[in-house]
Formats: sequence, C-alpha cells, structure tokens
Amino acid sequence: MPHARGLAWGVLALCPLLNGQEAGDPAVAKNVSTSAKPPRQDRRIFWIIPNYRTTPASAHYEPLSAKEKFKLATTDAFDPGTFALGALFGAESQLSHANPSFGQGATGFARYFATSYADYAIGDYMTEAIYPVLLRQDPRFFRKGAGSGWSRLCYAVGQIFWTYTDRGRHQVNFSELLGNATSVAISNAYYPDTRDARDATAKWGTQIGVDMASNVLKEFWPDIRRKVFHKRDDADTIPGPGH
Repeated sequence: MPHARGLAWGVLALCPLLNGQEAGDPAVAKNVSTSAKPPRQDRRIFWIIPNYRTTPASAHYEPLSAKEKFKLATTDAFDPGTFALGALFGAESQLSHANPSFGQGATGFARYFATSYADYAIGDYMTEAIYPVLLRQDPRFFRKGAGSGWSRLCYAVGQIFWTYTDRGRHQVNFSELLGNATSVAISNAYYPDTRDARDATAKWGTQIGVDMASNVLKEFWPDIRRKVFHKRDDADTIPGPGH
C-alpha cells in the first residue's frame, strides 16, 4: 500500500466540515445518549470499510471477553469490505510495481491481492484479538461524538496510542503498536522484495497511519452521512460490543 499514508491526510481534510458540531448540539447528544431501543448497525463506512469495532463512549465501562475479542477480529477479517480493500490496494500495488517479483497479469494480481488481504487479516487478529487478550486491553474504538471537530480529531488519533485495559483504566495502546509491528514482521515471509529494516519501518508507519485515518472516519462517519449524504441521525448507527 505505497500511497496509504495519503489516505490519512485525505481523511483529515474532511474535518473542517465538522467543526460546527458542538457538545450542545441535540444531534450530537442523540448519538451519545443511552436509548432503550438498540440502534440498527451501520456496519461499514462508505459502504466498504468495516465498522464493527466502533462503540459509543460510555461512563460505565464494560470489557470484552477473550471470545468477544476473537469474534470481533474474525468479523473484521472476513467482512466482504476487507476483501474489497485487499483487491483495491492489491491493484494499486500492481500498477505501481511495488513488488516486481509478483509479476503482472492475472497471476501477478492474484499475488498482490492475496498479500494485501493477508496484511489486513493478520493485522486484525494481532491488534484486535491476540495482543488484546494477552495484554488485557480493549481493541474497540470508543466514539466521542461530541465537542468541536478539532477535539474529536485529537481524541480519535489519540486512541492509536492510548486505550482501555479490561479493568477500565487507561494504558499505552501496546496492542495497536506491537500488533502492527508483529504483522509487518510476519509479512516478510510473503514480501520477498521488501525485507530490510527500512522497508519494515515504513510499512509499520503506514499501517499506523491507516489506522489513524480509520479512527477519524469512525469518529466522524455519522456527521459525514448527515452533512454530505443528507442522511438523518436515526440511520447513523454504531455497532455495540461483541458484534
């Protein structure tokens, strides 16, 4: 994914649309309030990017079990949107000849697609299941949904580096940082052209940047739906824990 870091900057460019939405806005209050009627799940961002990991911020923290963490990772890894993203970034890598040994044509694309999808699937299991279970950390993204666009942006980016433990305390997000590092190390087995330390560092930075962009999208997706696609708030839904 050579140009994946550009995705992060592209997402940040959307934030000026959202600066007018403050905590006192009834639409925001509706997003963060507790309702007796469970909302329908908005499972994908832009109808492609899986959105199972998002949950509303809550004063009463409830941890996930180990089984729920693995279920979350499995749902993300095998979502049709993940396969679509694998194909999209695989095609982009093929066009840019990112791995010359893969070749071109249908056979080359199959290799690019398989390795790109593997990046996503392995990353999902490392950052959402294996490390969170071992380190007893929470892999979910807790959507703030209130405040200025800038404060929400900083909050979304900050969750890359700071997360909840299963006891509801804050801690450095080792699951994200070490999980992506492990994913990059494993990828050396199927990327014969990019195995040195410089390439590994660049890939790790790219994955962190992509996850930042993903967090920002998850934070602002209901606002984007409402302001850009003119969808009402009752269609802006967030999946709850364990989905």
